[in-house]
This record gives sequence, structure tokens and C-alpha cells, in this order.
Amino acid sequence: MSHQLHTMHDNQLKIEIFPSQERGLTENTWLKSFHSFSFGNFYHPQKLGFGSLRVLNEDTIRPKQGFAQHEHSNMEIITIVLEGLLEHEDTLGNKGKLQAGEVQRMSAGKGISHSEYNGSKLIPVHLLQIWIFPRERDIQPEYEQKKFDKEVWKNCLYPIVSGEKREESVFIHQDATFLLGKLDPETKVTHTIRSQKHGLYLFVIKGEMDVEGKILKKGDSAAIRGIKEIAIHAKKNSEILLIEVGMTAL
Repeated sequence: MSHQLHTMHDNQLKIEIFPSQERGLTENTWLKSFHSFSFGNFYHPQKLGFGSLRVLNEDTIRPKQGFAQHEHSNMEIITIVLEGLLEHEDTLGNKGKLQAGEVQRMSAGKGISHSEYNGSKLIPVHLLQIWIFPRERDIQPEYEQKKFDKEVWKNCLYPIVSGEKREESVFIHQDATFLLGKLDPETKVTHTIRSQKHGLYLFVIKGEMDVEGKILKKGDSAAIRGIKEIAIHAKKNSEILLIEVGMTAL
């Protein structure tokens, strides 16, 4: 099944909808990972990224299991814990525990190795991991972790990641913004795009919503171009991640 393409000619708005069931899947005894873009053994010619956005994986890791130490370079890696506890350790000497409501940024730069494990003996950890190409190569590796009050994204789109250094957000070495919203039924929110050089990638974490007249459900995503403002109408209790990103990659 191919994805759906909807073009609205009046304002040159183009929305590409990618249903949840069309995501790639990696599954073994300890990991279940859905891939919105080509990743690992999953390859799709129309899912190679979106501007500087390269990876959006939804992972569930069994208790006391995880990814052994491995290396990254020249990538901004954002981890958003949805449920459970994630333990992180890297070659910069960082050791962190992330719970639901916490966001981590690792700038791999010229090279960093790290491991990620479920820190619970009983409960799976459910998370999103997103990779963004940085605006410049071979920077010094960096690590940042921030805990958010869960009420800050209640019935709004709250900027959890920003290309500008702000106290309320995690910093990223790219002209990109991540917005998270937890919406009650019938809540309506809008987002005004910061630059016409940007696109929007929307991922439904849970629930159901109307996006410019199209219904999206859990695990669905939409790639949106040629827009000044996006309108989102939650039909049920819903959680959404909206990524505004430049449309040219490094």
C-alpha cells in the first residue's frame, strides 16, 4: 500500500500522509521498534527523511534490556521518554536516567559512543528517538537532559527542542523546533511556521486528530509543505509531536 498524497492548490499546501501500518518494524526478544523512515533493514524509497530530519523511531524495550555501546557521528539525537525508565551512559562520562516527561539531546559531532538500557526490572520503556542532521559537521560532542512539567504541553504545542538556546527547551545544532502537545477531546491548536524554507512533520503518539481535514490516528504521520499555519483538532485524548525543520539536509 502506498502513502496518500493530498494537494490543496489554493495555498499550495501539500500533505503526504503515512499510515502507521506502513512503518518499518524491527522486532526481537527484547525490542520492538517502528520506523517512520528507512532504517536498518527497512528501506522505502519515499521514506528517506524529511529535510534535515533523518530518523523517527518508536521503541519499546523490555525490562533490563537495551542497546550495548555503539558509536554515532555528525547527528543530533533526541530521545523522548513516553513511559518507563531509560538509562544512558556515554564516552563523555555522562550517566543519566530518563523518565516519562524527560528529553535528552546528544550531539554526536565528531564521534561519541553510548549505551541505552531499560532501567526497570519490571516495566518496558517506551520512547521516541529522532535523528536530525546538524547544521555543521565535526563539532565537539555534547549531552543535555531536561525534565519537563507534564502540564506545560497540556492543550497546547510546547517547544521542547529548539535551534535557539532557550531555558525552557533543549538545544539542537540545527534550525529546527520540536513541539509536543497533549490534547483533550475537541481541543483545537494551531502552529504558525517560522520560515517558508521549513516543512512540518507531524507524528501522532496516541489518539486521533483532524489535521487540515484529514484524520490521523496513533502511529500515523504527515509530511507538510507550503504552509503558513497548521490547524489541529483533537477528536480524542491525543498526544502529538510536531517537528518544524529546514528542507535542506547537511
